[in-house]
Amino acid sequence: MIRIAILGSTGSIGRSALELIHRHPGQFEVASLVAETSADALAAQVASFNPRLAVLADEKVPLPDGDGMTTWASGSGAVLEAAADPDTDVVLNALVGAAGLEPTLAALEAGHRLALANKESLVAGGHLVLSAAERGSGEIIPIDSEHSAILQCLQGYGPSDVQRLMLTASGGPFRGREQKTLWDVGPEDALKHPTWSMGAKITIDSATLANKALEIIEAHFLYGIAYERLDAIVHPQSVIHSLVEFVDGSVLAQLGFPTMELPILYALTYPNRIEDVALQTYDPIRSSPLTFEPIDDEAFPLFKVGVHAGRTGGCAPAVYNAANEIAVQAFLESTIRFPEMADLVSETIDRIGNSAVTGIKDVLEVDQAARSVATEVAHSLSKTKVEVTR
Repeated sequence: MIRIAILGSTGSIGRSALELIHRHPGQFEVASLVAETSADALAAQVASFNPRLAVLADEKVPLPDGDGMTTWASGSGAVLEAAADPDTDVVLNALVGAAGLEPTLAALEAGHRLALANKESLVAGGHLVLSAAERGSGEIIPIDSEHSAILQCLQGYGPSDVQRLMLTASGGPFRGREQKTLWDVGPEDALKHPTWSMGAKITIDSATLANKALEIIEAHFLYGIAYERLDAIVHPQSVIHSLVEFVDGSVLAQLGFPTMELPILYALTYPNRIEDVALQTYDPIRSSPLTFEPIDDEAFPLFKVGVHAGRTGGCAPAVYNAANEIAVQAFLESTIRFPEMADLVSETIDRIGNSAVTGIKDVLEVDQAARSVATEVAHSLSKTKVEVTR
């Protein structure tokens, strides 16, 4: 039995993981479940899976009444306890935002396999994450469909064998549109993803293509590939999840109809595979034709801004990540307009500047500073929006 802690169990990734576990009762055991604020949803999951530990990260949310079989706890310390539990084999980190970084470090330093769905861990603290994995002999298995695809294609190969990694993007709901046509789109439009069913934050990131910039930064750390050998292309069908071009010109790709259950299952069982009839759905005839396009970084400048932050290094990726989170929230609240998200992030990066990251304290401090500045910029853009409307 593989004992699993799921951090972010009430989100889309966490729910998909629990559905897989439900289908394979002899293969997996739920050790811990962690949610941010969704007490009722977490209580329902606890009743179904009977973990040893259930945690609400937000200490202000009252804990549900337990039945004595599961220990309930709250707060960031309890989250870290779940991540570092020695009776756990795999920690699935599906927490949203920079809050996922400390649990990532805790899991790796405890020597666990980390099934990583929290992009922000590697983006904001890539070197810290790799150092934690080395110190604790932990391993990182990515859950993003793109990075899972690359991992599968790279089996038996190293960075010196690779000429280029190509991540694919669906293009989001506004693919093919010019930026001047995006000023009047609202959150309800951006949340209509053409191929994937995901949470609100990642869906907006897909619409702006910020998610692809975050994934390129992740790939740099996960696979030790220089930025000049990392690329992203638009693939509207979302069937090919990434491509790896090797130094001899050969190209390998991983294909499958879009479902997050497949990369989750691969991360939980890596390096082995187990049969899952529900996921044996690929039909090359039905998926045809497969097409590709370049990314339009004039219409979607957050992609270009993010890749530049990755190349810059230091605290720039953490600032980009934090400012982007504020931008997404402001857009979802209809405070700023779709193209202004890139303006907000760019201005925040310029105002914060760059500095070295030597420890988690640096990341947390610059994360808070960036959020504060980004919130000020969002407020300024909001006032401008009101004046323009008048």
